[in-house]
Amino acid sequence: MANRLIKERRLQDDLWKVVTLSDGQSERDVPLPVGPLLVPLAVWKSRKSCLIAREYEHGTALGIWLAPEDDPAEIAGDVDDFTVIAVHFQKFTDGRGYSIARLLRERYGYDGELRAFGDVGRDQIFYLNRVGFDSFLIGEGRSAEDALAAFDDFPETYQAGADLPIPLFRRRAA
Repeated sequence: MANRLIKERRLQDDLWKVVTLSDGQSERDVPLPVGPLLVPLAVWKSRKSCLIAREYEHGTALGIWLAPEDDPAEIAGDVDDFTVIAVHFQKFTDGRGYSIARLLRERYGYDGELRAFGDVGRDQIFYLNRVGFDSFLIGEGRSAEDALAAFDDFPETYQAGADLPIPLFRRRAA
């Protein structure tokens, strides 16, 4: 059964397979299953040409996921190669993923799907959306249906953000 993903403010099945490295496993040896893949940065750096060939020859969608300690500058020249860029939240208290999202959107010009996954819950959805995330894989044991309501938690925002680039006072004056 597919995981439930919040995308475009509605629930959808998530068909992407997240590739992870087991202890002692090399990025060159990790199996790449059939279907759309989200690969970690280390696998992308090690097998870039193979992954691009797979995408173009077989029409398999390609995505990458970044850990909190990964530097998005390492994929700055490659952002157009990805259908999805995902950012892993190991702990909901770790805010580095928010900075990664802002950098990807504002500095590196990524305009594709930007996904938050891992320890992600309802309380974060509104703020994650403000910095540029537009899809969310809710953490285990949490309700994706309940998390949908987070978009309506705050009816107005004062500051500009990735979701509303014009601040409230300028929107009202127009």
